[in-house]
Amino acid sequence: SPAVGQLGAMARAKMEVKLSTAAWIAVYMLVSSLMLIVNKLVIHLLKAPSIILLCQLATTAFAVKFGSIIGILTLDPPSIHHAATFSVVAFAFLSTIFTNIKTLQYANVETFIIFRACTPLALCVLDYIFLGRHLPGPRSVICLLLLGAGAVGYVVSDKSFEVKGYFWVGCWFLVFLFDMIFLKHAADNIKVKSNWTRVFYSNALPCVPLSILGMGTGETGRMDLNRFSLALLLLSCAMGLAMSYVSWQARSLVSSTAFSIVGNVCKFLTISINCIIWDNHASPQGLACLSLCLVAAFFYKQAPLRDDWTTGSGKNSASKSGNGKKTKAGSDIEMTRDALHVTPRVHKNAP
Repeated sequence: SPAVGQLGAMARAKMEVKLSTAAWIAVYMLVSSLMLIVNKLVIHLLKAPSIILLCQLATTAFAVKFGSIIGILTLDPPSIHHAATFSVVAFAFLSTIFTNIKTLQYANVETFIIFRACTPLALCVLDYIFLGRHLPGPRSVICLLLLGAGAVGYVVSDKSFEVKGYFWVGCWFLVFLFDMIFLKHAADNIKVKSNWTRVFYSNALPCVPLSILGMGTGETGRMDLNRFSLALLLLSCAMGLAMSYVSWQARSLVSSTAFSIVGNVCKFLTISINCIIWDNHASPQGLACLSLCLVAAFFYKQAPLRDDWTTGSGKNSASKSGNGKKTKAGSDIEMTRDALHVTPRVHKNAP
């Protein structure tokens, strides 16, 4: 019957969105963890973080542009609107990096972990104010509080625990919140033909200021290039390309709060792996707190979009495709949005 067929279509759409979201998040976590390891190695060998980042961004931008020229991927034509919007993305990106560096210069890692773990508490409110999400339900609120408590418990269990560097970590916190909210806004509202356009602009635009920074700090004179370090640098550039694509794709599928939680989980997993490899990092109490963070992140449930945000009276229309027209796939996914609790934009952002 038509009713049974409609229910079947809804069930299939629900399953497709769930699988797509879970797959992209898993890929993002894998690439993020691998890139962290590669970056640590290449920075240790070359001792030129600004030049390394510049190489990664420039390589990604060049690869995307070259791929569009030979026709293996789609890239939007040059646009002043895109350039202006992604200039803000580039500014937020570089500001986050700068304040992160200054935070680690004047504060310890424990202070940074506490503030990083607390970002979802602020982002869930900003999601409600700016991005049309409901406030988290009771279960999600409890999970967010447990995430913060677990992070605090982990750093407090460290014998050398000391909180300092409030000014720069506060600056980083505010810049990071802006970065997360604006990039989510860009992922949802900037009409592009494919995800590669976002990747191109967000990597090409920061290259000029990074070039000036790299030359100003004298990093080029400190680089020690050999075959092994060059191979690692090239590998990090390839990882940067993958990271940029999957991060934009994952960001477009979940709220900024959920994306921040995924980032926290990646860092908690890195700490856990570090504890397995080295035996002098975390106490049993610290490991228990990390486990609490992972469990809380697993049970967190993303807040759905408000109805006024998805039916046309709000700022977004979730069932529209990139050209502003409704699609059957968009309509099917919109019917399941309340059950899925994800931003129903899967098909729009496909490359």
